[in-house]
Amino acid sequence: MNKNNYIDLANKAANLQIKELKKIKKVLNKSFIQAVDLILNCKGKVICAGIGKSGIIARKISATFSSVGIPSFFCDPAQALHGDMGQIEKKDLLIIFSYSGNTLELTNMLKYANRFRIKIIGVASKSNSLLLKASDVKLLLPKVKESDVTGMVPTSSTSITLLLGDCLATTILSKKKFSKEKFRTFHPGGNIGNSLLLAKDIMITGNKLPLIGCKKNLGEALKVMNQKKLGIVIVLNNKYVAGLVTDGDLRREIKILSKKMNLQKFMTKKPLVVNENMPASKALAIMNEKKITSLLVVSDNDLNKKNKIKLKGIIHIHSLLEYGVK
Repeated sequence: MNKNNYIDLANKAANLQIKELKKIKKVLNKSFIQAVDLILNCKGKVICAGIGKSGIIARKISATFSSVGIPSFFCDPAQALHGDMGQIEKKDLLIIFSYSGNTLELTNMLKYANRFRIKIIGVASKSNSLLLKASDVKLLLPKVKESDVTGMVPTSSTSITLLLGDCLATTILSKKKFSKEKFRTFHPGGNIGNSLLLAKDIMITGNKLPLIGCKKNLGEALKVMNQKKLGIVIVLNNKYVAGLVTDGDLRREIKILSKKMNLQKFMTKKPLVVNENMPASKALAIMNEKKITSLLVVSDNDLNKKNKIKLKGIIHIHSLLEYGVK
């Protein structure tokens, strides 16, 4: 086979799936609304189940629910026969995925759910299937063409099932007014978590802060700077920020300064400050723009004050790099 045909074959498969995925609109009907309401009003956990490829899709949809604050887990119907059924309670909601709807392994799970009156949302492509007959809410998937040469390998069918799950999740999080702050709570790790870090999450606080009183001399400022190893000294006047002295300030002024000269004569009197709730990525952008290595962190109340600014902490570029903030 000519290798140049690889791209053509891939494009053919992609175009077919894109065409088939448009059929999702057929599922966005009254049954979809009922399914959203069931999930929103669920007092327990949303349990996703499925066998084979449908099981893999169910596991992903369950993970999406969990990441947006909907308590959820995946349950393998085959494993459920050997004790896992005990995880399912009356207040829970079952969402069962099976493209054919007639997978034999689902039989006992359906019987268990009906016995204990556990609500079921069934997702299948056959209206007269075992699954949809046993379901309280029936989400009937449209018939789609698989994108492989045999027309049998689960491709378009798994894609449209996954899309339906994402439609449920995104509709629910919009209804619940889900925010970036809430997503940060449920997804603190990885690149997504790092992109949602706030200034207060990575700021340096407490005994690690290079603080000095405004009446101290240059020698004492140097001592603090060397101890804290951040290249700056924050000058305080009665616990309020009076200014900032950097190692660059000292290098430029060292020839003319003496130990008796007051810090207030050469400190930066209006150092840049940022809100503690500012995204860390934005703080990094400010540092890059201003070509500085540190920012003072303050509360909302002190952000626009001209004096008596109370320090919450500092962000150093080393911390941003350590957390992988970009």
